[in-house]
Amino acid sequence: MTARTQGLYRRLLGYTWPYWRTFVVAVIAMTVGSATEPVFAALMRPLLNGGFVHRNPESIRLMPIAVVALFLVRGIASFTAGYLMNWVGRCVVFDIRGAMFARLLYLPTTFFDAHSSGVLIAKLIYDVEQVASAATRALSTLVKDNVTVLGLLIWMFYLNWGLTLAILVAAPVITFVNRRMGKRFRRTSRAIQESMGTISHVVQEAADGHRVIKTFGGQDEALRVFADANEINRRENMRRVRVAASGVPIVQLMAASALAWVVYAAMREPHATVGAFMSYVTAMMMLLAPIKRLTQINETLQTGMAASLSVFTFIDQPAEVETGQRTLGRARGDIVYRDVCFRYAPGNRLAVNGVSFALGAGQTLALVGTSGSGKTTIANLLPRFYELESGTITLDGVDIRELTLQDLRAHIALVSQETVLFDTTIRHNILYGHRETADEDRLMEIVEAARITEFLKDLPHGLETVVGERGVRLSGGQRQRIAIARALLKNAPVLILDEATAALDTESERHVQAAMTRLMQNRTTLVIAHRLSTIEHAHCILVMSKGQIVERGTHAELMALNQVYAKLHHMQFHA
Repeated sequence: MTARTQGLYRRLLGYTWPYWRTFVVAVIAMTVGSATEPVFAALMRPLLNGGFVHRNPESIRLMPIAVVALFLVRGIASFTAGYLMNWVGRCVVFDIRGAMFARLLYLPTTFFDAHSSGVLIAKLIYDVEQVASAATRALSTLVKDNVTVLGLLIWMFYLNWGLTLAILVAAPVITFVNRRMGKRFRRTSRAIQESMGTISHVVQEAADGHRVIKTFGGQDEALRVFADANEINRRENMRRVRVAASGVPIVQLMAASALAWVVYAAMREPHATVGAFMSYVTAMMMLLAPIKRLTQINETLQTGMAASLSVFTFIDQPAEVETGQRTLGRARGDIVYRDVCFRYAPGNRLAVNGVSFALGAGQTLALVGTSGSGKTTIANLLPRFYELESGTITLDGVDIRELTLQDLRAHIALVSQETVLFDTTIRHNILYGHRETADEDRLMEIVEAARITEFLKDLPHGLETVVGERGVRLSGGQRQRIAIARALLKNAPVLILDEATAALDTESERHVQAAMTRLMQNRTTLVIAHRLSTIEHAHCILVMSKGQIVERGTHAELMALNQVYAKLHHMQFHA
């Protein structure tokens, strides 16, 4: 093993430490079970010499009992070892998956921008299972088969040390084969894991975009993309199979050569007994299976190590930078942007360039402009989904970087165009994050305020209706009203509305707009507007272009200027 591999394996074994008592019992049971194999080989000598050659009555009476007792011990030990090692392995999977998901929840937004969710799912499902194989199956084989091999070799040395020593010349060849195969296993395992991530990504895209695929007749294209990803996975798996299969014949050839040498030497030995010869041959034949497994376990071990590298790299991803230590209590909602600049990646153009504005508590500020003008980016900087490149943003006069992320976001509610609902009931979606603090009266008040009662009566189970994945069983307007109810329940002093009505029809927009009006009362609101009719009463409107503010003022002031905003307004209402 290289130093890096040893480090990975030590870290992996660290996950077994909380279960060390069970692990130790499993190792002891494996050792006992493995020790029965050389004992069985040793029984061959008295069984054949005493029972068949000399017809010893005591041997005839005791040998069957000894064989049954030996296999009884072996059966109990094997069951105990197998069950306990798999129990430890599933606990390790449970803990590693938990650690990965916990890290997932605190990763910065930039990480999700750079990695598809399909790849992340593959890491949580496929890679962790490969790690479990390394933590349990590989370790079980290493302990059990090494004990077996050692015990059998000791017995063979006892019977004929010179012959055994001559046979061991095969060991360097087997070691060399294992080392060469290990490097190839590592490469193919990494490629297989990457291909599984690609397959997961393609499947997820097909599931999420099934309406587009059907509408535009994209089934053939989707099949081609999946077939390409599937073919890469098949090819890499076959490459691993080829590497694994190539080592076994070499080991078997060495074992057959050694057996032939034993037979030849035994026939030339004048004092060899039938019992000693059969005991030696039995021990040697019993060596083949554990040696074969030890040769093949390199595949599992290297696959597990490649998966461990993937998993631990994910767990070691830096979480969101927590720079703040202050808390505000209940914020008033005064927001100030001062010369704010931000770019998504080094070398890219500034997505936000020198933006400054002030928004008083309880006021509404609207951001308008064409796609890519920086509207959503400006809103995303407030809850620190992204970190500023320069400039400052303050909440009630405090730099948001001085506030803890939890406290900062506790003062902000978000309703976006792409409503996020979880596959549970309407009740649980509204109470998300506040299930322990909201009573039934408060919930019903929120439901009424968000205009949910208007469609709730048409649902057979009312608030207990399961909305389906991403709320697929509800209309767009119904989903938005649930999101508004969730924001109402949070009762945060600052509200971000990210084109919340852009994808709705006129009737749905009317219901949602009424709910939003209720939501915006007495809250500092940052509105990203697509339909300008929804922000005509905003206290201030900022017109964005290429990350900069090109106009600012009230609706009336901007219409009087008759420039960018007025042109946008004219395009919407006179198209």
